[in-house]
Amino acid sequence: MTVRAARWSATHPWRAIGLWLLLVVVAVGLSAAVPKQQTKAKDTWTGQSGVAAQLIEQAGLADRPSETVLLTAPNGPLNKAATTAAINQLRQKLTAIDAVGKVDEPVWAENGKAALLPIELKGTPDDAADNVDKLIAATAEVQRAHPELSINETGEASLNKGIWKRVGADLASAEKLSLPITFALMLLAFGALIAAGIPVLLAFSAVGAALGFYAPLSYLFPDGGSVANVVLLIGMAVGVDYSLFYLKREREERRRGRSTLDAVEIAAATSGHSVVVSGLAVIVSMAGLYVAQDATFSSMATATIVVVAVAVLGSLTVLPALLAKLGHRVDRPRVPLLWRLNRRIGPAGISRRILAPVLRFPRVALLVAVIGVAALAVPAMDMKTAPAGLDTLPQSIPEVRTMTALQEDFPSRGTSYTVVAKASSGAAAAAGLAKLESAAVKSGELVAVPGQKIRQSGGTAVLNLVSPHSESSAEAKNALTSLRTKLAPAALNSLPGATWAVGGEAASQSDYGQHQRDKLPYVIAFVLGLTLVMMAFTFRSLAIAVVTTLLNLASVAACFGVLSLVFQHTWAEGLLDFTSPGFVVSWIPLFLFVILVGLSMDYHVFVLGRIREGVVEGLSPRDAVRKGITESAGVVTSAAAVMVSVFAVFATLGMIEMKQMGVGLAVAVLIDATLVRIVMLPSIMVLLGRKAWWPNKIRTAAQPEPERELVSV
Repeated sequence: MTVRAARWSATHPWRAIGLWLLLVVVAVGLSAAVPKQQTKAKDTWTGQSGVAAQLIEQAGLADRPSETVLLTAPNGPLNKAATTAAINQLRQKLTAIDAVGKVDEPVWAENGKAALLPIELKGTPDDAADNVDKLIAATAEVQRAHPELSINETGEASLNKGIWKRVGADLASAEKLSLPITFALMLLAFGALIAAGIPVLLAFSAVGAALGFYAPLSYLFPDGGSVANVVLLIGMAVGVDYSLFYLKREREERRRGRSTLDAVEIAAATSGHSVVVSGLAVIVSMAGLYVAQDATFSSMATATIVVVAVAVLGSLTVLPALLAKLGHRVDRPRVPLLWRLNRRIGPAGISRRILAPVLRFPRVALLVAVIGVAALAVPAMDMKTAPAGLDTLPQSIPEVRTMTALQEDFPSRGTSYTVVAKASSGAAAAAGLAKLESAAVKSGELVAVPGQKIRQSGGTAVLNLVSPHSESSAEAKNALTSLRTKLAPAALNSLPGATWAVGGEAASQSDYGQHQRDKLPYVIAFVLGLTLVMMAFTFRSLAIAVVTTLLNLASVAACFGVLSLVFQHTWAEGLLDFTSPGFVVSWIPLFLFVILVGLSMDYHVFVLGRIREGVVEGLSPRDAVRKGITESAGVVTSAAAVMVSVFAVFATLGMIEMKQMGVGLAVAVLIDATLVRIVMLPSIMVLLGRKAWWPNKIRTAAQPEPERELVSV
């Protein structure tokens, strides 16, 4: 299939190039014409908090979306007269906004340092996200009129808007950095401008096309907010790698004297086949995210599968067309210094020196490598995971600073929990919640919301309780546990026909993290099981499949260990510009596992393919490993360098989740491409010998097919 596609593209280059351009244009058109769908609040419901949200929705007792304006003085206590004047102006401007339902009376902090103005919005939380800009604009106008005060607006909608604004800025920064870095690495790998530009151009076009094709798919798998980040991250990595594999092999065959068309066909039969297998491996791995049964992960999986499929298609069609059309001109114009350096080092100058002692002493090399990987993996045994919260967000986001200050000055506006009870009568449910409120306040772990009334509808009643601590603190987590396991059961289990649940934002985050931990074993089993079957089918070898699985687990374990070392301690804060949360964000391990297994298969398949070529040629296992590793080392090193550089860019971003994802991926690929693939894999292959291909009996070139008797019919 790969050879036929390459031959058609090489013999009809303008048609292939035109069809690719049409594909990209159509995709970009889809992106502009079809509005991308975002996840709704109910898409993320899970656990007990999801039950609480559903009960509240069914009873029609959901709180109206709200925002808050915080007024403080830069130096000391508030001037009450000036603050009152500012509040009056705020009330006048805010009530004039159609989206505002009502503006409540101001609340003054007991310490005299702050005042807040609660705002109730019309419609749903999704409507609030569309209207929050008007509130921010009105607040900014009053701020300009009162420079002696600090007047800032915050709330769930504005906080989310501020976060995604920062994410967008980070994404733009990542694009600006990743493209020139990737091009520079390709220039170093090829020493020629055109050869360096082709992989970058094709990868970037694949990213653009994938985002376009995802737009209509978002109606089935709505975007949880991270699709663009993940598509850029994975699309640039695999898109460049696939083109790199193909282009390097085509140039290698041309140096051996092949014609351009023959070189393209050989590259299609070898590297093209590896690209297809690698792409399928990444797709299979990403499909594991569907097992997590999470809307955000499903959107990531869908978008990544699309970008990988588009990248594979481009490397099998438009790339052969470009190579056929350019011919030897693909190595023009040359950068003299880089070209000479590239030729002098050769395809595997550095790797050959590392590989020599590994092949000479495979047992010692394997033992040293296993000890090294185990040392990196040991800290993973103490890895702590927790949901992201206000404490993990960059304080450079204005809404985050405002919310943090608000919770400090108004403890009753801290971490909120919503308790909903459904009983045979609303009066019984309300009485049970009143009993719960009294017990919760007496426990000292929770406080009542001032002026709160228990909301009631039918047989359902709702109560809000607050922990005066940040949601990621041990006190807030203990309060939630106490509420669910002691206080609520004691007050509500005796109600006739009672159903109750504890929800709220903090409870939702906790349930989400627990959901990820519960699903992780199923995701691991799904991904490892399918990749094992895939490798066994591709190489007709059970031994290769088992070795691949073990090496993948080694890379993942080392990655998790490094994550624990970096983000659960403070030693790297200055180096990476972050404040240690003391944990890894709960969704990161599951996501990284899936990504790493897919990406490690990217060049693992390519390396094994070159080793298998040596075995087929009749070389001894040791010589076949030497030939396969040295001939593929340049490509693997360049591919790994691209991945590490792209991922490292994400490690420089402000959001802690992006930073953890970038560090984890960069470190894992670095370990995988060096310690695992240049030391562990060749030493294992040498020690196994021909047993590595069991039960497949590979027929070598020195073993021609036995003659068969011709039978005429």
